[in-house]
Amino acid sequence: MLVLDLGVFHRKSHTIGVKEALAWSALWIGVSLLFNLIVYLLLGPDKALKFLTGYLVEKSLSVDNLFVFLLIFTYFGVPAAYQHKVLYWGIIGALVMRAVFIGSGVALLTSIQWIIYIFGAFLILSGIRMGVQKEMKLNPEHNLGLRLLRRFVPVSSAYDEGRFITHAGGRRMATLLFLVLVVIETTDIVFAVDSIPAILAISVDPLIVYTSNIFAILGLRALYFALAGITGKLRFLHYGLAAILVFLGLKMLLDEFVGISIGVSLGVVGGLVVAAALASLLWPRRELERWQD
Repeated sequence: MLVLDLGVFHRKSHTIGVKEALAWSALWIGVSLLFNLIVYLLLGPDKALKFLTGYLVEKSLSVDNLFVFLLIFTYFGVPAAYQHKVLYWGIIGALVMRAVFIGSGVALLTSIQWIIYIFGAFLILSGIRMGVQKEMKLNPEHNLGLRLLRRFVPVSSAYDEGRFITHAGGRRMATLLFLVLVVIETTDIVFAVDSIPAILAISVDPLIVYTSNIFAILGLRALYFALAGITGKLRFLHYGLAAILVFLGLKMLLDEFVGISIGVSLGVVGGLVVAAALASLLWPRRELERWQD
């Protein structure tokens, strides 16, 4: 699917419209559900429910992350035609990093049983932090990857028709687009710190954990262009995600004493996402401010 996406469907960078983005988003979601059906037929309903729950958690967290990507692109003034390329190679890097994170997390949970309580406490703290955070603040200039790149690699101030490497003054230089890619990649590491423990609260099966995580990531690029104009309107989404992280943290801490079935977990996660989305639609920012006045 990655080869087809890069080599056949999107060989040239271009501005992606909402209709095209929605079509690709629907395709990726359909492929994910088809894979879920295959899991159901080959591995049974329990594995299928775990995949679906994990996919929903990761997809929900990804939607919140889209706002950060939008801020990064706006900060650096990345042309819409080049955002597609940055997101694609950002996803390639995320595939590798998530594999390392997931492999390490599964190995820790299977070899050191008590570490599940550390993961659970971390999820609860992450959820509380997300819930009390009033607004997203972003300063890419403080990004460690960006500072290291500028210190050791000459960086051009141009995008040079969407290239990552260019030649100027007789030497090779990284373009501004490559700098943006570095910021996206390092920011994704921060996202993974929250999302990997969240999926491990649902299952420690490497197949379920990795595939649900990756299917959510693969659709992220199309979803960005589909939702870029309305992410700011999902004003209550981060509260729903905060509640999900707290729930999954409690599930990790209490699962040995109070067994929470995967069906209940799916219902709670799905219910919180739907409730946050409906609240955002029913009480948009302008009407809420008018009510408060």
